[in-house]
Amino acid sequence: MGIKITGTGSYAPERILTNAELEKMVETSNDWIISRTGIRERRIAAPNEACSDMACKAATNALAMAGVAPKEIDLIIVASVTPDKHFPSTAAILQSKLDASNATCFDLQAACTGFLYSLECANALMANESNYRKALIIGVEKLSVLTDWQDRNTCVLFGDGAGAVVLEKRTGKKDIGGILASKLGTDGKYCDILQVEAGGSSMPATHETIDKRQHFIRMEGQEVFKLAVNAMSKACRDVLESASIRPEDVRWLIPHQANLRIIKAVGTKLGMREENVFVNLDKYGNTSAASVVIALDEIVRSSKVERGDYLLLTAFGSGLTWGATLLRW
Repeated sequence: MGIKITGTGSYAPERILTNAELEKMVETSNDWIISRTGIRERRIAAPNEACSDMACKAATNALAMAGVAPKEIDLIIVASVTPDKHFPSTAAILQSKLDASNATCFDLQAACTGFLYSLECANALMANESNYRKALIIGVEKLSVLTDWQDRNTCVLFGDGAGAVVLEKRTGKKDIGGILASKLGTDGKYCDILQVEAGGSSMPATHETIDKRQHFIRMEGQEVFKLAVNAMSKACRDVLESASIRPEDVRWLIPHQANLRIIKAVGTKLGMREENVFVNLDKYGNTSAASVVIALDEIVRSSKVERGDYLLLTAFGSGLTWGATLLRW
């Protein structure tokens, strides 16, 4: 028996930061941001709004759609690069907030690919371990705390938000939905092109690291662009070939919402029609581990997917990490 998604949920903070507001903060313009990224606005979490708070709201929505009570959940995985604390895990904090007291919980860090990594981990655990029957997988980020609002090249890109799915084992042969194939990858030699330098054990926080603004996101954009397009395209082709599915059979390609040029380039490389490549980047910006699952929830809740449709999820992030997952709804 396979594993399928039975509920989706998402949450975006109330505050909207527009390109017009960014024009007043750094040397940039609305036209420049849109032409180079496709982003028009992004959401910013409140100062007292932690990742676990956003995750809780997204998870509650997903549980409600699935008709699953928190105490029925056996496994919680939270994907994030902005956890509430170094420890304990945000998943453990979330468990307490949901009162999901029967769940095994842990965090996973694979940057923007974190949700797909978490989905694959949950799929493997549920398929091989009878103790895990229902799982809750969340991608959540508060990237505003890692964003250098003086760096015009990166501050226009990122936003905050959360998305969640409930996974359950399929009940029988007539239940056709499920995770069909996945492909994950990492190439650590590119670690330096997208990173937060300071704050870990290799470079603990000091007055000097703070003065040098080394606790914020640093990115070599052009190199990331090239690697992202090639890695996501190949991962998508690999999972389609594994499942014997053609690109034209895919109802939705749901790529990581990082940059409109990257999204279009991946769709073109796969030979997919533009109308089958989902984009909500303009509203949320890059929400890292949350972006793919927020997009999935938007598709589901707007009735843009029907039973039996194929959905191809793909992402790329720091590490460098990448991946693709093929679902049948």
